[in-house]
Amino acid sequence: MSEICRFIHAEKANYTIVLLCKVMKTARSTYYAWVAGAEAREARRRADGALAHEITVIHIASRRNYGVPRVTAELRRQGRPVNHKRVARVMRENGIAGNSRRAGRRAGRRSLTKADTKAAPSPDLIGRDFTAAGPGTKIVGDITYIPTAEGWLYLASWLDLATREIIGYSMADHHRADLVVDALDMAVALGRLEPGCVIHSDRGSEYTSGQLRDRIHELEHRQSMGRTGSCFDNAAAESFWAVLKEEIGTRFWPDRVTARADIFDFIETFYNRRRLRKHTHWGYLTPHETRLRYRQDQALAA
Repeated sequence: MSEICRFIHAEKANYTIVLLCKVMKTARSTYYAWVAGAEAREARRRADGALAHEITVIHIASRRNYGVPRVTAELRRQGRPVNHKRVARVMRENGIAGNSRRAGRRAGRRSLTKADTKAAPSPDLIGRDFTAAGPGTKIVGDITYIPTAEGWLYLASWLDLATREIIGYSMADHHRADLVVDALDMAVALGRLEPGCVIHSDRGSEYTSGQLRDRIHELEHRQSMGRTGSCFDNAAAESFWAVLKEEIGTRFWPDRVTARADIFDFIETFYNRRRLRKHTHWGYLTPHETRLRYRQDQALAA
């Protein structure tokens, strides 16, 4: 019907509206209703164009990773009350799509976990319960490798289960015990660990080493380990690697220095402080904001 009305509107300078409506077998009231709604339609078109621009800015800032839920959440954080269905429609019409991660480990992923058969493992104090009552009470760690033209760059990190914030990390051209101890010392230096914190990892030789055990004992924390060969026992740490490798936007680096800089930028400026994650009670927050919210609630409770 709108096409007929547009034809009548275009020809009204040459013929009367009465004649055009009669020839096109359209009621004049229908045509006049269409004319009355033209301004509203144009206003909606302009509004959708403005929204598409805002969505594009958010999408680019998210390294082109945000889909409808997080784009909607970011718009609302910016004071833009918008329905997620409208966001979905505008994104679809403008060819904007989030990055969909595949579940589980990638095929062919080489595991760095090499258990020290002579070392006695610590008990599993997590039991696949990747939640925590507050920041600094449970953290999980793992090591991954980053491909560069100079060879592998190894990255160790410690993730806080309450906030999903990376509270300590270290990079080197090796994956000896020093790597994970340095990452833990970063978390300690930042004051991110509470007394008696559970420090969980797999049973790789880096984590069963006397060097890490002694450091955890010195700090009066508790060491925890999952089973050998079971990625599900350390799923939260594995999940962070999946996020980093999908969202950092690079698959191969020319050298270790460049890789270090990109990883630092991803963790410090994007993942910890800008990347939204849905919290059970507080909605979409960044890891940094989640930690601040916990502190605020603890202060109010006191």
